[in-house]
Amino acid sequence: MIHPTAIVSPGAVIEDDVEIGAFSVIGDDVTIGKGTRIGPHVVIDPHVGIGPGCRIFQFAAIGAIPQDLKFGGEKSMVQIGSDVTIREFVTIHRGTESGGGVTHVGEKSFLMAYTHVAHDCRIGKMVVLANNTTLAGHITIGDHATVGGLVAIHQFVRIGDYAFVGGKSAVVKDVPPYVIAAGDRAILHGLNRVGLKRYGFSNQVLSALKKTYRILFRYGLTVNEAITRVHAEVEMLPEVEHFIEFIKASSRGVTR
Repeated sequence: MIHPTAIVSPGAVIEDDVEIGAFSVIGDDVTIGKGTRIGPHVVIDPHVGIGPGCRIFQFAAIGAIPQDLKFGGEKSMVQIGSDVTIREFVTIHRGTESGGGVTHVGEKSFLMAYTHVAHDCRIGKMVVLANNTTLAGHITIGDHATVGGLVAIHQFVRIGDYAFVGGKSAVVKDVPPYVIAAGDRAILHGLNRVGLKRYGFSNQVLSALKKTYRILFRYGLTVNEAITRVHAEVEMLPEVEHFIEFIKASSRGVTR
């Protein structure tokens, strides 16, 4: 099921039931998992691993060298998990030696048209990146996060699990898990209650996260003061502990 006009390197490993459309180019040291469908005019450069069951639409470009002046031609790669959807004109660049050498997209993620994923980004599983999302280098996006259209995210920023970033936002600091952030520059707008309910979070967890959010961001406390108060007043569920640990680990600072 490889179109006769496609160019596939003999060094590529193509598993069963893979479709490759017209005029697509598959480079050396590329692995494509079972059942993946690649549309026409797709370019997959060397050193890319694509899991099974993925869908890659026309004019996507995956595995180009990073737009990083420090890149010296070292071997690095793009790794894409299973059942990932990559829409038209998406670009995903390889990693760099200083960033660990891998750009990763987690399983069942959905990258809408014109999304750009720069070098050394780590995207979790079941992440949605809407149209024209632009990720600078070294960004981490947690599992089940959603990023709206026309969003730009500064390098080294982290987006937490289950967070929602509203469209047309500029994100320059870390966005904690479970929250909504939006604006230029992005600020917090409370918990992502709709998303958390859709994912089956219990009322007990939602109540604990709401208390944690208020103490951290509404009481005018320092980070250390707020964390101490959370430990004293909130039931320390795993989700609350994850919320606090994310903030304690921040190097860029946290969106407030």
